[in-house]
Amino acid sequence: MSKTKIDAADGGAFSAYVAEPAGTAKAPGLIVILEIRGVNANLRRVCDHYAGRGYLAVAPDLLWRIEPDVDYDPDTPKGWEKAMALNAAFDEDQAVVDLKTTLAWLRRHPRSNGIVGALGFCLGGKLAFYMGTRSDADAAVGYYGVGIEKKLGETLNITKPVMLHLAGDDRFVPPAAQEEILQGMAHVANAEVHVYPGADHAFARKDGIRFHPEAAALADGRTEAFLDKWLKA
Repeated sequence: MSKTKIDAADGGAFSAYVAEPAGTAKAPGLIVILEIRGVNANLRRVCDHYAGRGYLAVAPDLLWRIEPDVDYDPDTPKGWEKAMALNAAFDEDQAVVDLKTTLAWLRRHPRSNGIVGALGFCLGGKLAFYMGTRSDADAAVGYYGVGIEKKLGETLNITKPVMLHLAGDDRFVPPAAQEEILQGMAHVANAEVHVYPGADHAFARKDGIRFHPEAAALADGRTEAFLDKWLKA
């Protein structure tokens, strides 16, 4: 496990956490996309988990243009204010450029076999959807992405497998939006959308106040099987 720098397409460089699988053989890559919390301990644990499953996992700091290496708790009043400020300043389109740069970097990595997927949470869940619509990533999985229902026109660009996890009680993605996503993804080949009744936003974050063990275990199991199917074939 290490930290590296990746040169940005428009100048400068952003940090990234890298977790390599055991051994020396080439492995499929996985871009792990942050929440608005940054590349924190929880996200690094996700990378470590997938490295343990044989992936070369990389989490780029997509908040570097606003506040590099930010790490804070959004489940406090001050943390929530910080999250809203960061979100307001965040440029999704520029983040996708950084993700595509990370994708190219990962495919060139000495341990990579050239097959790379994307996995994201919350803000990263929406960005994972974009990696399915705007990049040639080999598969993408998004957890509780906010605002996807407004971008369903982009599903026409999807050519690789995509999985989305929706929290049934998500205050940011209400039932009407969930139904739009379900219907909007229904025509997409190799796409799966799962809804978890009784689970709230961020239900898979193990250190969060809305962690839902049963929903998280089900979603994580589906994700692992999905990524193994499409990235390890």
